[in-house]
Amino acid sequence: MKAAVQPAALVICALALAGCSVVRGPSSTASWYGPTLTPISDTSRDLVQLPLPKGKIVASVYGFRDQTGQYKPAPDSSFSTAVTQGAGSLLVKAIADSGWFIPVEREGLQNLLTERRIVRALETRPGQKPPADTLSGLLPASVLLEGGVIAYEQDVRTGGIGVRYFGIGASDQYRSDQVTVNLRAVDIRTGRILASVSTTKTVFSFKLAGDVFRFVSFKRLLEAEAGYTTNEPAQLALRDAIEAAVIHLIVQGIRENHWSLRNAEDMDSAVVRAYLDMQRGFVTRFEVEKMLESSPRQTTPE
Repeated sequence: MKAAVQPAALVICALALAGCSVVRGPSSTASWYGPTLTPISDTSRDLVQLPLPKGKIVASVYGFRDQTGQYKPAPDSSFSTAVTQGAGSLLVKAIADSGWFIPVEREGLQNLLTERRIVRALETRPGQKPPADTLSGLLPASVLLEGGVIAYEQDVRTGGIGVRYFGIGASDQYRSDQVTVNLRAVDIRTGRILASVSTTKTVFSFKLAGDVFRFVSFKRLLEAEAGYTTNEPAQLALRDAIEAAVIHLIVQGIRENHWSLRNAEDMDSAVVRAYLDMQRGFVTRFEVEKMLESSPRQTTPE
């Protein structure tokens, strides 16, 4: 009697697993796949919580290119890159959300100029009175934001664990990639690089699986498996790295007096303090020169 009950229990468990997979199929979760706003992260919250500047900086972005040359693993390696090619759009949104910059259109500048020529052509048609509100001049930028995605390392760290006993097993695996971006602010008037930062973000993937493969009776084989996999989207990781670079660029510029806060006491705000603490471990050349200027000069005896 016990031998008959044990296979029946295993079969019921297998049917339950199959039922779970049916319940979680696309037909019952269609609402999950509807369009929605891109989820925000902790870095995005820090970006919008930055204290206000003394004056907003007009900034232009001509492009934020993928400089890695990395492609996805096979079979997608021949036509799909490892990172998104729309990093420039992510950067424009990040600097706009920060509240420190006024972004001006430069990546699609040719399209903008074409539209302005069309407007001027319509305004100058014969026999038509020119409108009062003619086109104004384009807003010039005072800072040029340059840089790009400079590295994408795959399988920086991999690992997992598994166990199997009498045909019943479970395992988990993880993999982490790494994306690095560089962002620098260039003074339009002199071409001087005011600040330059590099940030790195880990792209994490995880897989959990369990399976049963055993004979429950003579000539009767039970096989069942279940698993779960989660892959962090690479474009969200890249967005976090770009947003972190924008925050560090702003904080570095404040520290080196390239731009200033509206209220000086905001230097003690939680967001600014947190990113200042991150930068304390990285001594910049500016700080070294400042320390050398403040230290007394030593003269060697003749």
